[in-house]
Amino acid sequence: MAISKDKKNTLVADLTALLESSKMTVYAKYQGLTVAELQDLRKAARENGVKIKVVKNRLVRVAMGELAVYKDTDTTGLTGQLLYAVSDSDEVMPAKVLAEFAKSHDALVIAGGFNDAGSNLSDADVKALASLPSKNELIAQVVAQLLSPVTDTISGLTGGISGIVSGLEANAK
Repeated sequence: MAISKDKKNTLVADLTALLESSKMTVYAKYQGLTVAELQDLRKAARENGVKIKVVKNRLVRVAMGELAVYKDTDTTGLTGQLLYAVSDSDEVMPAKVLAEFAKSHDALVIAGGFNDAGSNLSDADVKALASLPSKNELIAQVVAQLLSPVTDTISGLTGGISGIVSGLEANAK
């Protein structure tokens, strides 16, 4: 069923606004997924701050053409039935959400992506991004590294004090 020109213009305007604020957009082939599986994917994406859009590739190309950042972006990879995962807050989360879902659903195949600078990303690039730790995990690792000297010092002092107390108890008996 064809959609009206007004509806297409509205969709393009929405896509343009979404792409303008996005930090990362990943697209994947979804042919073979059931409606229930797509709903599960959308739910998982929502929980992680990612929006899933299923729109015609031509409309995405038009929306990308309206943004200076994406004017020179190669869109030849936008073929077939694709869904788009977009995040405006995290550069890696769209890749993580789709990669995690693809582990249990063979019908979902990551095809590529593009970042907020307009660079194309291959499917291998997107999968490499998906294997990175999340932003919160990286922050936790940095904090743990910064606190390790303090923790080591406290452990050493605690061990020394308990050794002295044990020695005094042994001498007292």
